[in-house]
Amino acid sequence: MSGTVHVLGAGLAGLSAAVKLAAAGTKVVVYEAAGHAGGRCRSFHDTEIDAAIDNGNHLVLSGNHAVMAYLDTIGAEDTLDVVGPARFPFLDLQSGLRWTVEPDRGRIPWSLLSASRRVPGASLGDYLRCWRLAGAGDGKTIESCMKTNGALWDRFWAPIIIAVMNTDPALSSAGPMWRVIKETLALGEAACRPAIPKRGLSHSFVDPALAFLRAQGAAVHFNERIRGLGMTNGRISSIETSSGEVVVASDDRIISALPASVAADLIPDLQAPDRFSAIVNGHFRLPVGHQESPFLGLINATAEWLFVRDGIVSVTVSAADDLALQPAEQIAETFWGEICKAYDLGNLALPAHRVIKERRATFLQTPDQIGRRPDCRTQWGNLFLAGDWTDTSLPATIEGTLRSGFKAAAMINAL
Repeated sequence: MSGTVHVLGAGLAGLSAAVKLAAAGTKVVVYEAAGHAGGRCRSFHDTEIDAAIDNGNHLVLSGNHAVMAYLDTIGAEDTLDVVGPARFPFLDLQSGLRWTVEPDRGRIPWSLLSASRRVPGASLGDYLRCWRLAGAGDGKTIESCMKTNGALWDRFWAPIIIAVMNTDPALSSAGPMWRVIKETLALGEAACRPAIPKRGLSHSFVDPALAFLRAQGAAVHFNERIRGLGMTNGRISSIETSSGEVVVASDDRIISALPASVAADLIPDLQAPDRFSAIVNGHFRLPVGHQESPFLGLINATAEWLFVRDGIVSVTVSAADDLALQPAEQIAETFWGEICKAYDLGNLALPAHRVIKERRATFLQTPDQIGRRPDCRTQWGNLFLAGDWTDTSLPATIEGTLRSGFKAAAMINAL
């Protein structure tokens, strides 16, 4: 297209749209309210720990094709460690039982015929019944189509689903979860390899994207809050920013990659998800020289996942609205006690740490809220939407976020 595309928001949805457009030679201008890019997916230097930490933990898999395409475009494909063969270790903190889930190489999980390869206590029938999820759509809950108790649920499905959906796993929408399974676990081990940032989220997803955009001549403006949109004859005619008005030319296009609540305030009659779910993360410095595997799933604990990088152990708890109400120091003490137990550290004193509460980490991914996701196109002819809360068909993950940006860019590039 010949005009300019104005991208509102420099989270991953906005960055992926801008990158796709700039790569096609389109003129791009990005506006971001904060003083940095990345949104909820970024790194920063924490003075308490005296180290760079991520504001949240995101487990990317090798089957996440949008992630890999995005990183390839911005020249950051070598910033992830792809861990193969795929292995997902778990620990029941109450009983001390440990097990590892190892996906088969092919699409047919022949290994499940052997009891030793199944989750402890799970039967072959438990696994077979999970395929009921395949026939369910967005309007069905997971509890309406699969067994939500027993060993397989407690020791595998519940922790996986809550991590992906950031919603009570039984009440989550079945459709988006099934699509994740179809693109990863159902394809076998090669699509399930964890891809872990070597240095942090910003080093992989944000900084290379900004460098790419600048190299392509795109403009990125920080501390530019979008205060309003002027609308004339079915199109956006102006953008009101904190610095003043930007006139939108007749051949310009706009991509709103703003959070759902912000977009709903700016765009008349926009139906969007309006209920949200928290994620709580904790970061702790490990004793010098202590080595652990990159990640570990915990059962019967407050902490759900532990991630280790460069001497820092990071904890993630999803669907954490209740936990987020607790004081940060109380949360830190709980997390550290469980870390010490998981890693046999004894009764070490609480080290330097940081607790981060993302109270609106994602929208609540129940059937009702999934039904409120809008399409990329809007009633305004030159306005398009991007964001994990739009209708990507996937959950609100990094993969879904990047696809939303790619989709908006592709629609504009096709004009």
